[in-house]
Amino acid sequence: MTTVGLVSPGHMGSGLGWALREGGARVVTTVAGRSERTRRLAGAAGLELLPGLHEVVAEADVVLSVTPPGDSLSAARDIAGALRATGSRAVVADLNAVSPATMTAVAQELSPAHVVDGAISGAPPIVHPGARIFLSGEHAATIADLPWGGKVQPIIVGPKIGAASATKMCTAGVYKGLGALLTQAIRTAGHHDVLDAVVADLARNDVAHLAGVVSSATKADRFADEMREIATTQAGAGLTPDLFTAIAAVYLDVATTALAEGDPETTDFNLPAAEIVSRLSHPRTAPPT
Repeated sequence: MTTVGLVSPGHMGSGLGWALREGGARVVTTVAGRSERTRRLAGAAGLELLPGLHEVVAEADVVLSVTPPGDSLSAARDIAGALRATGSRAVVADLNAVSPATMTAVAQELSPAHVVDGAISGAPPIVHPGARIFLSGEHAATIADLPWGGKVQPIIVGPKIGAASATKMCTAGVYKGLGALLTQAIRTAGHHDVLDAVVADLARNDVAHLAGVVSSATKADRFADEMREIATTQAGAGLTPDLFTAIAAVYLDVATTALAEGDPETTDFNLPAAEIVSRLSHPRTAPPT
């Protein structure tokens, strides 16, 4: 039985762990120092809890790092320290939404371990099976061949570290960029008392995805970091970073509103447009979890 070590078991991480456990893998993680919500998610996914990261790495054949983009480098340093301390030869896959430049820095932190560049596109499989994981690097097949049980679709995009991250940066730029545009549009429409007309017209062209606006708000602080990574990726391609720097500012602003309260697994996404705009117009009262 393959043992997969998971860092860390948040909403997405627990979902991936659940899929692998259902497929027949042993999945170990730690919730040391984590929030009560993370403990609840890991428990609901049926993950095996160990005292700390060193114990997780020591047991694992493969380590999956699933953190917010802004935590990817610090997570890599922690995993590298655990690898050295335990003598583990586990393959490490960074599945975070980061730029190719950041992914290169992650791989350097983890050297000389075998590193796989990965990036997730889609909802956690425990919520909606069918997420795709883009993979690249010499050892990408090790991650692709894990027992995903049909709940996750691994896609190897090439042998180069950075290729999977670049793929994610391009696709997420469209998906989350459109979400930010819609958020700005309905907030502006609400200010001018034309919300119903705007939503009706957007619905005619199947772009009034208001549930996505609500869902994005619950993760807006993390999305802001991801947008900065996209800006870095586009700058590296010789393009202006200004577009996604501005979209990062949109998500940072959304993160301060009442719509951002709650968490992705319990929030009602089917709110009326007027209620969405109302919550976007009021400050949040509870801190992020």
